[in-house]
Amino acid sequence: MFEIINNTNDELRDKDYLKGYIDFLVKKLNIGNAIFNIIFVSNEEIHRLNKNYRGVDRITDVISFALEDNCEIHIPGMRVLGDVYISNSVAHEQAAMYGHSYVRELCFLVTHGILHLLGYDHMNENEEKIMLKKQKELLESYDIFR
Repeated sequence: MFEIINNTNDELRDKDYLKGYIDFLVKKLNIGNAIFNIIFVSNEEIHRLNKNYRGVDRITDVISFALEDNCEIHIPGMRVLGDVYISNSVAHEQAAMYGHSYVRELCFLVTHGILHLLGYDHMNENEEKIMLKKQKELLESYDIFR
């Protein structure tokens, strides 16, 4: 169970496609008994989150807050995975910079964020290799290519 929340003044394009892709990820990653949110925010908000929680004083594209290991948050029979924050503006910028569609960029960022909620990381070369391979596999399984 997930919710897509738009906390920006921008219209969130392709929301139905994104919802379908997230449904696919839920099945593919076997997380049907989980709760999480995908939250679209402004550059100012993601900058604030990045600075306050990661100590990095700059705008970023996506930040995940994994809650599953938080013993204070418990819903019987459900995994409480957490929240994925995405800068809608940065998604647009990166799509143009990388020469692919905005939808492809959104799906990439959502995949990246959800994998972080599930414990994947890229703090070292081996972890990064595993996470990048999984992202690529998931995107391509949904016919999303670079």
